[in-house]
Amino acid sequence: MKKLSIFILCTLSIPAIANSYDYYDYNTPQRDNYVGARLHKNDNIAFQVEPNEGNGTTLRDDGFGLGIYVGNRLTDHIKIEFETLYNGGHEKKYDKDYRFNIWSNMLNVYFYQQFGGAVEPYAGLGVGVSGIWGKIDELSDSTADMSWAAMIGVNFALNNRIDLNLGVKYQNYGDIEIGKAPIEVDATEFYIGAAYKFGL
Repeated sequence: MKKLSIFILCTLSIPAIANSYDYYDYNTPQRDNYVGARLHKNDNIAFQVEPNEGNGTTLRDDGFGLGIYVGNRLTDHIKIEFETLYNGGHEKKYDKDYRFNIWSNMLNVYFYQQFGGAVEPYAGLGVGVSGIWGKIDELSDSTADMSWAAMIGVNFALNNRIDLNLGVKYQNYGDIEIGKAPIEVDATEFYIGAAYKFGL
């Protein structure tokens, strides 16, 4: 929670930072299309195991994920993006060995505002499908389920071609059932990424 509070405070200070960052050439052609990659830090990715009998438990594991994405700026305030992301978790608890791998494919919509032509805070929503592979000791299963996400962040235009992207995201990856244990998978993730902008 402390990390999230610090991130929100930094985001709210973006307009002030932008006033001294006003070097961008407004006459430069808009780079509507972009491709990029993001490194995700899973801050306590959660696997909520809720067996039909007995007490449930929530496994929490820190880890990393890697995503690649392609997007388009539809207007001066809206952009749309497709992202594919892999992450997972592993933890031993109550004499059981839990392993999970997740591959999500998301369609994200962002609402953004530029300040100084180069600093761009945003908020976004995403929906998609996640493939989840889970194993508890010798029991295993896999499934595909609906996934949704909400994110806030800031985009920095380092130059006319390269953007740096920082953000925090909550994502619900969906549910899987292993044996008789329904499991919900979600995570709060901090990420950093870079994008290359081009025009067609």
